[in-house]
Amino acid sequence: MYPVGQSWTSSPPRTSSPSTPQTSFETLTSPQTPNSSTTAVTIPAGPQNAAAPGQMGIVPVPPGPAELPVFTCPRRPNLGREGRPILLRANHFQITMPRGYVHHYDINIQPDKCPRKVNREIIETMVHAYSKIFGVLKPVFDGRNNLYTRDPLPIGNDRVELEVTLPGEGKDRVFRVTIKWVAQVSLFNLEEALEGRTRQIPYDAILALDVVMRHLPSMTYTPVGRSFFSSPDGYYHPLGGGREVWFGFHQSVRPSQWKMMLNIDVSATAFYKAQPVIEFMCEVLDIRDINEQRKPLTDSQRVKFTKEIKGLKIEITHCGTMRRKYRVCNVTRRPAQMQSFPLQLENGQTVECTVAKYFLDKYKMKLRYPHLPCLQVGQEHKHTYLPLEVCNIVAGQRCIKKLTDMQTSTMIKATARSAPDREREINNLVRRADFNNDAYVQEFGLTISNSMMEVRGRVLPPPKLQYGGRVSSISGQ
Repeated sequence: MYPVGQSWTSSPPRTSSPSTPQTSFETLTSPQTPNSSTTAVTIPAGPQNAAAPGQMGIVPVPPGPAELPVFTCPRRPNLGREGRPILLRANHFQITMPRGYVHHYDINIQPDKCPRKVNREIIETMVHAYSKIFGVLKPVFDGRNNLYTRDPLPIGNDRVELEVTLPGEGKDRVFRVTIKWVAQVSLFNLEEALEGRTRQIPYDAILALDVVMRHLPSMTYTPVGRSFFSSPDGYYHPLGGGREVWFGFHQSVRPSQWKMMLNIDVSATAFYKAQPVIEFMCEVLDIRDINEQRKPLTDSQRVKFTKEIKGLKIEITHCGTMRRKYRVCNVTRRPAQMQSFPLQLENGQTVECTVAKYFLDKYKMKLRYPHLPCLQVGQEHKHTYLPLEVCNIVAGQRCIKKLTDMQTSTMIKATARSAPDREREINNLVRRADFNNDAYVQEFGLTISNSMMEVRGRVLPPPKLQYGGRVSSISGQ
């Protein structure tokens, strides 16, 4: 028997400012009754607990000279004795961490609003370019604003601004990265909390460990939320309409059973298939053979196609090795042989030119499907049009649109797994991930168990059913 997927956690990690004022607490003990046990009630002391006019309130009594504020952790209820004991395996893998500190830095990248993938490329380029600052350190980055190092950087508390250049498809892109020390994150405090010696769990330390564990997978796979996906390799599950199933794994670091655990589970979601836009259009519009489509698209076909492709990234194929990428903003109403745009000639004169004629004059390319519409890419006011036949769907784009009923049914069938199969897949994921040989995990001194955590459970006896005055037992199978 194998339980999958759930973990024993409290609220999600939250970071708090080091300057947050501490609140003092006092403990009141409820009166004893013959069948009651002592209950510790913790009430923040201070004016915020004073009763409002006309209301009753509880005012804590200040402790005497010999008394100190005490926090009593509630004891766990009885584990229970009913049923047959059984040993279970949960998809949690224990993390062993060292004592010490992790150093937290704030990162600001300008221009901002770049995708996380680009931000990671910027930070990786910066670390290699400025070896005088980073040396042999291997920082980890969450893709937004948080960077962690095992040892402090030689910048003290100063705010340092660095210039980073990324090679582009046309011209290089220049970014300015500002680094500022934020805090020293204590792993010792986390260990104290896990062992029950302190009452507050330092979520800043949990967040730091989570960033460490996610750094390399975020650069290796396609991240979606807390999951990582890779393109199908040898096993394809098409959903129709230009979509397919990608399999991956969910990963998160969380405290559980007085230890730090890495929660791993299999996951699946829908992605757009990397293919020529012509084939994508045929799948969306249920066209079996594009050579049979000798007429322009009808209005209903164009609307349906526009709805599916709008917002997707495409890459061009007519410029050799330069595969420039664009985002689709619309589909033209007119076909390529009729769609025109203002073309500026060498003498400065502006003339109207059709897309088909432009490709013939510029690239010596006669369009095979001049009767099909064009994709409008980039910003709408710039009038950038591309014929469908020179565009491919960029790989790794998650489908956020609603699946059809048929696609949902196919998705469920493709992802259904029995508990033993799910356990086997999770163990294979952990083996392939090889966390203990991850250079960033090694940098921070973490080790991850390769075996699932074992927990003790109980199989409860089946209930008895009473119906029509008769009582019957069920097997529970």
